Amino acid sequence: MKLLNILLQTPVPKDTIAASKIKELTSTAKAHVDAIAHPDSIASLTPDKVLGGIRDFDWSGVITSLSSQLISLGLRVLAAILIFYVGKLIINKLHSLLLAVFVKKDVDRSLSSFLLSFLKITLLFLLIITVIGVMGIETSSFIAIFASAGVAIGMALSGTLQNFAGGVLILLIKPYKVGDFIEFGTYRGTVKEIQIFHTIITTINNERIIIPNGGLSTGTINNYSAEGYRRIEWRVAVSYGDDVKAARTAIMDIINADSRIIKNESEIHEDEIESNTSVEEVVEEKRESWWRRLFHHSRRKTAEWRAAQAAEIQSKLPKPDYTPSVLVEQLADSSVILLVRAWATSADYWPVLFDVNEQIYEQLPQHGLHFPFPQLDVHLNNEK
Repeated sequence: MKLLNILLQTPVPKDTIAASKIKELTSTAKAHVDAIAHPDSIASLTPDKVLGGIRDFDWSGVITSLSSQLISLGLRVLAAILIFYVGKLIINKLHSLLLAVFVKKDVDRSLSSFLLSFLKITLLFLLIITVIGVMGIETSSFIAIFASAGVAIGMALSGTLQNFAGGVLILLIKPYKVGDFIEFGTYRGTVKEIQIFHTIITTINNERIIIPNGGLSTGTINNYSAEGYRRIEWRVAVSYGDDVKAARTAIMDIINADSRIIKNESEIHEDEIESNTSVEEVVEEKRESWWRRLFHHSRRKTAEWRAAQAAEIQSKLPKPDYTPSVLVEQLADSSVILLVRAWATSADYWPVLFDVNEQIYEQLPQHGLHFPFPQLDVHLNNEK
């Protein structure tokens, strides 16, 4: 660089030969400076330099690095394939196990098929994400996209998803089933169909009412068919002065004549607890392998524990008195109110209620008893 500066600053002599030599020297110096300043430039490349660079290039290092990368990629691919097939096998086994559990627990077929399909799709999606991660591909973008789509769909279908969740809870917990007579708010009727999003009931007037499951799963439901027996009450008004004992005797004769009415506790045939009836079946052990014996032993212990727990709960519940009774409930303004109580099966509730009403109305007057009606004494003061 100093030489070039000196040459550039040197005055050109008058001699033309000397001047041409200085110009040639200056151009040569510039070429060397450019070659030093830009060694990779195209101008500095010569066939000899290219051949020398090829000879000096570390081909063994490149081949070694490429081989290691290919081996690593092959191992990742093999691991991903192995994880996929093992995960798919586990998902299929889990699907079969849950299907057997749903069949044993008598879960609604539409709910079980939907839940199994949803679970299988979800597990397959997680498996695919895992396989992609094992292969070294970034999975955060995929997860972010699906999460955003799920949030958007959930916000758009918030009410529908609430009804769906309510339907799933109803079909799993079973607060009522098809054929039960229920009351929800102002609606009362027999359950005709339980769908994923709605429950259809039919009223006594044969009206079809569709109720969203979201409200049913969080609201108060009166299930009249849940228990096997129900208590029936009548309120009979007799006139003051009538013989209460004669009225009690007449009413008890009507009650005793009806075979549908429970007379005492010995006529109650409650269904035994499922765990009690299944203990003997669980006790039967197969001796094929140790894990099967352990499994059956665990099932037997679980069944015995459930039976003991159910018996303890049953012992703490108040026992109803199934004996029919006729009691004086109230001394009203114009009558004496007799409270009649009796028990019948839930299926016979309404027929017994209406039939006994009719029998009371027809037979009590035959025993000299009267049904009073509101009376009002009016006194007129005649003033002239």
